[in-house]
Amino acid sequence: MAPSLWPETWPTDHPDYPRRRMQRREWQSLNGIWEFAVAGGVEHPSAIPAWDRQIIVPFAPESVASGIDDRTLGADVWYRREIEYTRRENVRLLLHFGAVDYRARVWVDGRFVGQHEGGHTPFWFDITDALKKNREVHEIAVWAHDEPQGLAQPRGKQDWQDEPHSIWYPRTTGIWQTVWLEEVPSRRLSDVRLTSHLDRWTLGFEARLYGPDRGEDLRVRLRLSVGDRLLADDLYDVQEEEVHRRVALADPGIDDSRNELLWSPDSPTLIRAEVWLLDGDQVMDEIRSYTAMRGVNLQRGRMLLNNRPYPMRLVLDQGYWPDTLMTPPSEEALIRDIELTKAAGFNGVRKHQKVEDPRYLYWADVLGLLVWEEMPSAYRFTRDSVERLTREWVEVIDRDSGHPCIVVWVPFNESWGVPDLPNVEKHRSFVQSLYHLTRTLDPSRPVVGNDGWESTATDILTIHDYESDPARLLARYARTPGGGLPEALRSAFPAGRVITLDEHPHDGQPVVLSEFGGIACRTTDEPGGAWGYSVTGSSQELRATYEQLLSAVHESEMFAGFCYTQLTDTFQEANGLFTAQREPKFDIRAMHRATRGVRQHPAEVPVEAVDREPTS
Repeated sequence: MAPSLWPETWPTDHPDYPRRRMQRREWQSLNGIWEFAVAGGVEHPSAIPAWDRQIIVPFAPESVASGIDDRTLGADVWYRREIEYTRRENVRLLLHFGAVDYRARVWVDGRFVGQHEGGHTPFWFDITDALKKNREVHEIAVWAHDEPQGLAQPRGKQDWQDEPHSIWYPRTTGIWQTVWLEEVPSRRLSDVRLTSHLDRWTLGFEARLYGPDRGEDLRVRLRLSVGDRLLADDLYDVQEEEVHRRVALADPGIDDSRNELLWSPDSPTLIRAEVWLLDGDQVMDEIRSYTAMRGVNLQRGRMLLNNRPYPMRLVLDQGYWPDTLMTPPSEEALIRDIELTKAAGFNGVRKHQKVEDPRYLYWADVLGLLVWEEMPSAYRFTRDSVERLTREWVEVIDRDSGHPCIVVWVPFNESWGVPDLPNVEKHRSFVQSLYHLTRTLDPSRPVVGNDGWESTATDILTIHDYESDPARLLARYARTPGGGLPEALRSAFPAGRVITLDEHPHDGQPVVLSEFGGIACRTTDEPGGAWGYSVTGSSQELRATYEQLLSAVHESEMFAGFCYTQLTDTFQEANGLFTAQREPKFDIRAMHRATRGVRQHPAEVPVEAVDREPTS
């Protein structure tokens, strides 16, 4: 296990703790065995004909790890379990769900407490008043509805056909992230956010309050530290249920000293944050969080991290496991994926068509890995799909904007959900509106409006091109003596698509080859054969092809970065650098050198993760 940000005993010592950026002491995981039933047309848990199965939460019923392992369940599934809890004065009990796909309704002791729509974002209910009095054992029941063929709901890579085909995978129905209880004060901090402003060497601090208006001397204390070094310890008055402040840090003014505090994949320094809500001298609530000093911006066709050019060496990561599907099998499995990514020479991932478990983002923050976060697509364009995708994307940004590791937002991929983007104005308007909405909600990060092609609104121009001949790929994207970048973008038609729409030509944005490669190997043992965008016949041939392809990409001066497809084999798509069990397909030291564009063997390559036991 990698080192925790908080070395002393705290909820992060438990692998199920789901919300590392806003931690409280009093909580309980509800992962484990629940009763399970499949029943459509039922309005209340008491009407379920039979609770005839058991399921292991948080694994989806389509997964082997759930104990159900059934991909033909239909749209409606039910969960039920008991908890032991005794109500306490001035304490509220919150029931949290990390993610339930796609619609959820929840009852406690037979009383309906709320509902949520959106398969990738968290929600919670205050269940205190629903708990029946004079009882210590209470019942929680959950209904989840997920249309198997629902193409108007954001579903990402979940297949709408009975059997996974092409580049789509088994569905995920119902609960697939941690379920947990949290005890909170009646009057409490409801949101804590810290945002770095590198240009001013300050941190923006926001805190919001929730609960009955109690006390006239409400203040919020903020303490920031790195190791034993205290950065700030401030006290703020609460104004209209909120605190908004800028915390000025002592600026050494020289890079050597500044770098000690900056976050990057090479030096992932995190700032610990402790926040207290005070009523006079009484502590009403306590939160632990973290942040980092780091900035992302664009300049002269390059991406900058902390005001210095920083080439993106990314790998496409779809976040699936054979026996657990989209749910990580363990916290150790998340850490190992990050370690393997870095050992292979990459400094970041493009999380493809998945809003990843927030525990992954926490470890990316701690271990140092850049993340491009992408919204799972809907595939039909309807008024309903527009509303659903927009609502859920706002929740994604709200959940994850505090993670230093996230450096780019991606609301659309390859015109999925907007299939007539070049010709239909409302499709273009939708992409443009989500681009501007994302920039409004978070102006601190670049936004890729539509990753891959048919660009209409973007801060970074991205290209998907699976050309398998390195020489042709280099010739296609090499600058000419006259500086022929715009001409190359006009004349290239990867997958038969234009890179930019005519009314939105390239305007100096950085260019990133955000999908390429996808090389399969016929010797793989993965079920379903060895499908890929190109196929090699041996491990040695795969290594040679990868080295040649990466050499061409590094040689092209056009690209400010790249994203290779993909990290691991994913079901029938067996074109990963690693198998689905996370074993490298060729020597990881050679992989590291090719990824980084290193011609000489480095003195040391971080390969510790390769020697660890695989997590099934």
